[in-house]
Amino acid sequence: MEWNKLVSELNYKAVRSSGAGGQNVNKVSSKVVLSFDLKNSQVLSEEEKVLLEQNIQSRLTTDLILNLNCDEDRSQLKNKELVTKRFLQIIKKGLEVPKERKATKVPKGVIRKRIKDKKSVSQVKQNRKKPNLE
Repeated sequence: MEWNKLVSELNYKAVRSSGAGGQNVNKVSSKVVLSFDLKNSQVLSEEEKVLLEQNIQSRLTTDLILNLNCDEDRSQLKNKELVTKRFLQIIKKGLEVPKERKATKVPKGVIRKRIKDKKSVSQVKQNRKKPNLE
């Protein structure tokens, strides 16, 4: 995976941040909106696109576009770095293939212990009964 080429496919847009902050918020466009078109990406292979579509489908729009926002910092440059790092983490996590689970048998010692415990509980219950004096 060539991460530099993938980052070059990203589209950034700076918009005014919302919330408190006084005149800085009203004048400066420090919020960064990142958008990535998964369907038209040249860097990702078809298998990677399908895998990403399955793993991060809750984050994608209907047109398979990933949108991320960042307005944590007052600096537009810092927000751009943060949103790019977040994007790369999402892509790396989305491309991971989980290991298949191997089914294992129940150990014989566990089976023996369970049967022994059942027999001892049964014996306790048998001892509670009144004796048969016939």
